[in-house]
Amino acid sequence: MGGHDPAGFNLFDSEERALADAEALLASLPDTSGDTGARVAALVAAYRRNVREQRRLVRVSDRQQAQLAALNQELARRGAEAEDALARLRQAQEILVQSEKLASLGALVAGIAHEINTPVGIALSCASHLADATGRIRALVAADDVGLDDFERYMDAATDTATLILANCERAATLIGSFKQVAVDRASSGRRRFDLATAIGETLASLGPNLKQAGHRVTVDCPAGIEIDSYPGALSQVLTNLVMNSLIHAYDDGAAGTIALTVAPPEGGFMRLVYRDDGKGIAAENKGRIFDPFFTTRRGAGGSGLGLHVAYNLVTGTLRGSLAVASEEGKGTAFSVVFPVAVPEQAD
Repeated sequence: MGGHDPAGFNLFDSEERALADAEALLASLPDTSGDTGARVAALVAAYRRNVREQRRLVRVSDRQQAQLAALNQELARRGAEAEDALARLRQAQEILVQSEKLASLGALVAGIAHEINTPVGIALSCASHLADATGRIRALVAADDVGLDDFERYMDAATDTATLILANCERAATLIGSFKQVAVDRASSGRRRFDLATAIGETLASLGPNLKQAGHRVTVDCPAGIEIDSYPGALSQVLTNLVMNSLIHAYDDGAAGTIALTVAPPEGGFMRLVYRDDGKGIAAENKGRIFDPFFTTRRGAGGSGLGLHVAYNLVTGTLRGSLAVASEEGKGTAFSVVFPVAVPEQAD
């Protein structure tokens, strides 16, 4: 463009020829001082100015197009950088989310280990006492010095200690079984059919040490016999995150409260689980941000800002459901989890 095209094309070729013809016509007039000559001269001058202005506009357009091309290149470069930065951010966020899940599982491990320590310790102490009593009665038998009273005392001690050992071993086995199923579900993220009430009970059992330490009471109202075809690991993670959110945010240190889980019977192929605590509630200005990643009002005091974000993603993604919150300051918080009884196949 602009009269300097590489192919030799002159954008203003016809205008220049017309201008040359007009100037030749003006020169051929016998009298340019008359009215006709003056008018023709004015027309030629105006046309000359018009051609100059068109040339100037073309040069301006060339510069603007060059600038636009440079801006497009810069925009493309910045866009590529932004996409790369977004990919790195998503990768970092995924790493942090996985770290949050592992931290949650680590907290369960620590809590279960602490809880199991009590029944195992009692069983060990009882076994040691029974071993001592057996050693004493064996010595009496060997010396042929055992009396009826000695034998009865040994039988009483053996019965009592055996009962205690059995009860505490069963308690430890129950805790281990609950934790094992929760841990397997968390680790595998597999889909299977499971009893909803059992899954809730196992998750709460694994959280028992945390709840007991804080002094909170938990009530569960879930109809028996409801079978779900879904992802028990994801559901367990959601419940764990809701409970831990209450423990960290809902209650002041030393304050005990009540946490209630209510499950309505299936309706239209969907389940509704309502999780409610009677804690401090959520400030109105924070309610719209609680599911945002890294948002927390307790940073440095146990809050990572990822717990509810992970729960929301698991409910809306893996479980193909919805998670809503209702809260008022000073009146507790309720989370409503709605999810299908059978996760659609495409979720796999």
